[in-house]
Amino acid sequence: MTVLLNAGPWLAVPPPTYGGIENVVAALVPELRRRGVRVVLATVGASSLPVDRKVVVFDDGQFPLLQQPYNQVAGIAAAHLHAVVAELQQRHDIDLVHDHQEAFGPTVLSALGAAGPPVLHTLHWDPAKYPELYRQFGAGRLFVNGVSASQLADAPLALRARSVGHVHLATPLAAGPLPAASARPVGRHLVVLGRITPYKGQHVAAALAHRLRRDVVLAGPVGPYTTALELATAGEQAATNPDVRYWYEQVAPLVDGARVRWVGSLAPAARDRMVSSAAATLFPLDWEEPGGTAVVESLALGTPVIGYRRGCLPELVSSGRTGWLVEPGDVDALAAAVDAVSRIDRTECRRDAVERFTPARMAEQYLALYRTVLARTARTAAAVPTRALPPRW
Repeated sequence: MTVLLNAGPWLAVPPPTYGGIENVVAALVPELRRRGVRVVLATVGASSLPVDRKVVVFDDGQFPLLQQPYNQVAGIAAAHLHAVVAELQQRHDIDLVHDHQEAFGPTVLSALGAAGPPVLHTLHWDPAKYPELYRQFGAGRLFVNGVSASQLADAPLALRARSVGHVHLATPLAAGPLPAASARPVGRHLVVLGRITPYKGQHVAAALAHRLRRDVVLAGPVGPYTTALELATAGEQAATNPDVRYWYEQVAPLVDGARVRWVGSLAPAARDRMVSSAAATLFPLDWEEPGGTAVVESLALGTPVIGYRRGCLPELVSSGRTGWLVEPGDVDALAAAVDAVSRIDRTECRRDAVERFTPARMAEQYLALYRTVLARTARTAAAVPTRALPPRW
């Protein structure tokens, strides 16, 4: 089987620091190739993940431009998809496209119709984000999968009609021995992982830190800015970014550098050290989180999860066993959960991640979806081999 996997033009695969979709792709591709799947990766030139072929327009990730005005950045997604379509038109050995590019991906690829291979589009975001697009989602050779059951349950009917199921996200951290950092003594600090944005609730976590007198570390970019220096020198244009405004108006006043610290985007090793030594990771979400990459990373490091019972969290966290989930908005219950987190057995967190969130498990589930899509589009596909075969190229 030959699959063109479209990661989009925003970040390298794997990403050097922050990156949700790109981390998922980086975990999936090696496992697919171990199973004999040839992978064409549509990405940026800085990607270092071994694949059979790369399709590239931009040398580096375009993430710093992602939240610029539409008329300045619309061509980025278009140029990337144009190269993907050109690749599909030039070669005829690609059995399926596995697309991860938001909105543009399914729109452009579905327009190919019978002239292109079948498409499986993975939804990584809130399906309510584009109601006009998803309400008229068409039939044909395009199918979708969710990254949680809750995400699909809230999706428009037309989108659900094209669904072939859901696959939870995975992390390589669950596939091998715990990093050496995980042997460090557990501290009292709490961690919030993810982009600094109202959806992630960093202002709630920061206020909770002062209330409970517990240190909280915020890790993730503010808009496109990955360090305090980048943000401080960004100039007036930074204020147009909604995440930057959220930072300055609701989070920064609570960040004192001691009780609450922002450390920017961390490289994987530094992130793992910080999370594995934390008492818990916090997810006081203000939206229906669809996937929860940081949740499975935390569990894989043996660190309990505390958050609001919404979105995908009830599917990923067993409250009372691998963390605590409380009703959305109940800050008192959130505070009580922090006090009770020492009762969680950290080996249970790790064990659960090893059983449920490994890249190998994710790859097997995606291979099953690939077969389903190929069968539904009445294309004849070779049986997926159970052992790795050398590339035909």
